[in-house]
Amino acid sequence: MPEAFASRPAPRLIFGPGKLRELPEAVRGLGGTAVFVVSDPGVARAGHLDAALRLLADAGLPAAAFAESRENPTESDTATCRDAAHAHRFDCIVAIGGGSSLDTAKACNFLLTNGGAMRDYHGYGKASRPLLPLIAIPTTAGTGSETQSYALISRDGSHEKMACGDPKALPAVAILDPDLTSTLPHGAALLSGVDALTHAIESAVCTKANPVSSGHAEEAFRHIAAAIDRVVDGRPTADDRAHMLLGAAPAGSAIENSMLGAAHASANPLTARLGIVHGRAVATMLPHVMRFNATVPAAAAGYDRLDSRLRGLGVTDLSLQAWIEALVQRCHFPALDPAADFALLAEDATRQWTGKFNPRPLQREDFISLYRRAASVET
Repeated sequence: MPEAFASRPAPRLIFGPGKLRELPEAVRGLGGTAVFVVSDPGVARAGHLDAALRLLADAGLPAAAFAESRENPTESDTATCRDAAHAHRFDCIVAIGGGSSLDTAKACNFLLTNGGAMRDYHGYGKASRPLLPLIAIPTTAGTGSETQSYALISRDGSHEKMACGDPKALPAVAILDPDLTSTLPHGAALLSGVDALTHAIESAVCTKANPVSSGHAEEAFRHIAAAIDRVVDGRPTADDRAHMLLGAAPAGSAIENSMLGAAHASANPLTARLGIVHGRAVATMLPHVMRFNATVPAAAAGYDRLDSRLRGLGVTDLSLQAWIEALVQRCHFPALDPAADFALLAEDATRQWTGKFNPRPLQREDFISLYRRAASVET
């Protein structure tokens, strides 16, 4: 008999080219009369923030914007956003940007409505009062934050990532407009794409996987695998951008209904200690983690299901493992520095929450071995 589980709700999804135009209707549908928009400088330069603000103004919805979200937002970053929000009156929050903008908006929502500091919400379900309705508009196909009730916020100083979640933090609506990803630079599209692919694969085999999360993970993988080769090569079509958005969102739902694994647990210390950007870090570790996990029958069965999905797409004759390895090689990420302190990184990795759900348990020595493989010290 399958193990018991309880699924979590998902946002209302609005998908299609040009669907940003439905933002005012989405705000009004949530009872919103005035809006606080959270974004970042890159999205502002691309013109997407101004487009959203014009739509709101034309609909008679007053809006104020904070466009200073930063990559890997810290506790201080979220407090800055909260302070900016205090100068305005609004009853709905809109986040437009990558995962960092969406996480900053969620964190701001926690602080505005429940007070305190973000470390007070590390964990799940610690917000005692209601949050404002949130509309998420991703401009990258990567984190899946638009379908998750968590904000990933880094501690000031140590840069340890804190997963701060609450069912009330889940976006009420996610607008998936592939036109918004057309201005994404190749490097950003590549990094966000391999992150989304890793989400789909890890959530498919983690110990909390269940029929609902597995359905999301396999659907996410189907869309991402159909498009990511061209994303990596820097020649995605409009259809590819649509597939990537339609993959990132259910990958987020898969995480929301299950969890991740050792690729993320080993990647987070690489970001915190060595400054390696998250997408590169998870992609670097993923092939080695998959080989490590493949000795567990349940994980091997999960990989086999994804392998069948991959073969059904007709995009490659390679096995799933070989395809992942080849894909990561084509990203041309540098190997890990063999001189890095793998013991210190491994200590950090053992404390990562996501690693607790890896299908094969890991000790400190296992993480050291994975890092050595990623540095080509071991083959």
